Amino acid sequence: MDDSSDSVSVAIDMVPFGGKEFLVKTSRGSLSVFVCGDIEKPALITYPDVALNYMSCFQGLFVCPDADSLLLQNFCVYHIDAPGHELGANAISSDVPLLSVDDLADQVAEVLDFFGLKRVLCLGVTAGAYILTLFAMKYSERVLGLILVSPVCKAPTWAEWLYNKVLMNLLYFYGMCGVLKECLLQRYFSKELRYGMHGAESEIVQACLRLLDERQSPNVMRFLQAINRRHDLTGDLKKLQCKTLIFVGECSPFHAESVHMSTKIGRTNCTLVEVKACGSLVTEEHPLAMLVPIEFFLMGFGFQRQPHFATSSSNGSNPSSPSSQSCIAPELLSPEGLGIKLKPIKTRADIEL
Repeated sequence: MDDSSDSVSVAIDMVPFGGKEFLVKTSRGSLSVFVCGDIEKPALITYPDVALNYMSCFQGLFVCPDADSLLLQNFCVYHIDAPGHELGANAISSDVPLLSVDDLADQVAEVLDFFGLKRVLCLGVTAGAYILTLFAMKYSERVLGLILVSPVCKAPTWAEWLYNKVLMNLLYFYGMCGVLKECLLQRYFSKELRYGMHGAESEIVQACLRLLDERQSPNVMRFLQAINRRHDLTGDLKKLQCKTLIFVGECSPFHAESVHMSTKIGRTNCTLVEVKACGSLVTEEHPLAMLVPIEFFLMGFGFQRQPHFATSSSNGSNPSSPSSQSCIAPELLSPEGLGIKLKPIKTRADIEL
């Protein structure tokens, strides 16, 4: 994964999750891209947060009820992992130049070129949300819309910069140690989920810890270093030409910055959805809370939940009737469907379709 080339090529390996993993060589190094779905459909690309890959960052969303009819039936999904974050990745050589956030955004453009994608919908989490926002600014004609989860848009504060420096030192000297993993869990999840009832870790946290153990420390350090050197996008947010949907957990350390970002984009092009009792990683902690807002967001682009004709015919309903074409599953309208412990989401703005 540490090669670089002026050309773009690919190595393909079948993986047991209903898709294919592509190793795309770009002018700035190699990237793993996991492709799910029919390539003839519109494209949805994802980019995960620091130290995560598509499985640990987006699996909760894509396997939850009704995600199939809403996302997988409408899109071909291209999961882009940060360099060296894919399963089984080798450590990137120290001789390979460090990439900037602009380099990472340009890599996304090269991935689109390889697959022949003209315009895409983007879904990113925190650091990945920053990369995709920067990509949307640099290649505005190629972005249909942005779905951002706990995004950041400012340059790091001195406190964040110093904190990230401590994390990079831990990675350098001790690798993926217990202290570092605890710091990352605080970045991803709410305290309620991390400790749960009687202080026991939830299954989501345990699965995340197992996947963190597989990360190559030098690769995580490189991504974290790029994010720690990010520049402020605030002044250019008004120039975003695409519709944007922002989710942020109420307990996320990036909550204030996500709210700031939504206000700078403006109500005309941006909707903010805050999720109660949730950390930054809404895609894993509260994925059901995302489905209804995403559904209405996609309706603005002409996408609708694909109907289950077998279900319609079995209950004798008319497929063209309003009830059979309802875009919102009844179970998602309950408090349980919108958040843990009957805590619903709250929206800060109405989306304009």
